[in-house]
Amino acid sequence: MKPYLSVIIPVYNEAKRIPLTLVDVDKRLREAEYSSEIIVVDGGSRDSTVPIVKRFVKFVPNLRLIEIRENYGKGYVVRRGMLEAKGSFRLFMDADNSTTIDQFNNMLPFFKEGYEVVIGSRDIKGAKLMPPQPWYKRWLGDLGNILIQIVLFEFLRGIWDTQCGFKCFSEEAAQKIFRLSRLNRWGFDFEILALAKKMGYKIKEIPVTWINDVNSKVGLGGYFSTLRDLARVRWNFWRNKYNFDS
Repeated sequence: MKPYLSVIIPVYNEAKRIPLTLVDVDKRLREAEYSSEIIVVDGGSRDSTVPIVKRFVKFVPNLRLIEIRENYGKGYVVRRGMLEAKGSFRLFMDADNSTTIDQFNNMLPFFKEGYEVVIGSRDIKGAKLMPPQPWYKRWLGDLGNILIQIVLFEFLRGIWDTQCGFKCFSEEAAQKIFRLSRLNRWGFDFEILALAKKMGYKIKEIPVTWINDVNSKVGLGGYFSTLRDLARVRWNFWRNKYNFDS
């Protein structure tokens, strides 16, 4: 049976966090009124992430593991999961379970209103961060978002959190957007949103409750990588690198 919701979880060296995340996601989806599948996409982990997920496959219904032997980046593994998913709606979430899967229920009314892309936000009214991020991360995040809105103003003006790792797409939008996306690392988030806007899809940003992981793997290098990706996306649009006719 075709699942209603596909949940894509990108992982890389997540042996410590993925067990609790899978337990929680499985529990909440079992309580849901719709059918679902869970797809863990491993991007070349060097720890015991893959063996752990394989053990879960034995007793978690509709759990699949996609193994990618090399580490190409989060954007690459999310794209792979989105394109191999079977659900009518396809959502990706972070392996640390910062935003719990039951918050998908808050997205559903907007899909019924005609939106094709609904994204979680930590920066709009109603969002909750527990505990709050350190001041320097908030400052870097705000600065980065301002730059993203300036550089990609015709696509992302008014979207206040392009980088939140909780985004859902209709089946059609996921297939069309991710087939065109090019970026493999941190910048893939604003690339797919810019592509969605360019293709005429309606995007809705909703507040989420975000459990802030003090051991987050995103360091300063991630911010600089995101800025490089921002320049690449701008260049790709200027040079018509995206094949919208395919």
